[in-house]
Amino acid sequence: MNANTVRVLLADDDESDRLNFSEALEEMKMQLSIQTVNDGIELMNFLNNPLNQLPDLLFLDLNMPRMNGKECLREIRKSEDMNSIAIAIYSTSSTEKDIEETFLAGANVYIKAQ
Repeated sequence: MNANTVRVLLADDDESDRLNFSEALEEMKMQLSIQTVNDGIELMNFLNNPLNQLPDLLFLDLNMPRMNGKECLREIRKSEDMNSIAIAIYSTSSTEKDIEETFLAGANVYIKAQ
């Protein structure tokens, strides 16, 4: 992989959202490596696997089964090894509580999805 390649990881339980998101990123004029996982458990398994390279940027769906985005965010920010990952939370929720909680837990960006 090229040193200028940005490693992007998308965690979302909706298959069509993952596909649309990946296609949109591939349209960008950047060198990207895009990987996806289906839910929070898969995300944490991926991140904790020493054989996987950590992403530079993680797009994290807030509402996922088994382990939601807030739970994942808290786990990631507990780990010194993962503190360099930029995390963008995206959700259909625009409640002040959700937005505030994610920033307090360590999110870098909150994106309101349509």
